[in-house]
Amino acid sequence: MPVRNTIRRFIDEKLKITRYEFSERTGLSKTTVYNLYDNPEQIPNGLALNKICDCYKIQPCELLEWRED
Repeated sequence: MPVRNTIRRFIDEKLKITRYEFSERTGLSKTTVYNLYDNPEQIPNGLALNKICDCYKIQPCELLEWRED
């Protein structure tokens, strides 16, 4: 799948917080956050994407990337 999430990079490099903190701040379940963090091929659904973007005032393109495999 050429579209991947970059949530691991966002959490680790930009926010520098734990997955637990990310879950608490965004209101996403820990299961959702851990799944997105551990599996870049999992694309966040619209609700999750909206919660993250609203919380951090970012564009969805900061969480997704297209790669030619």
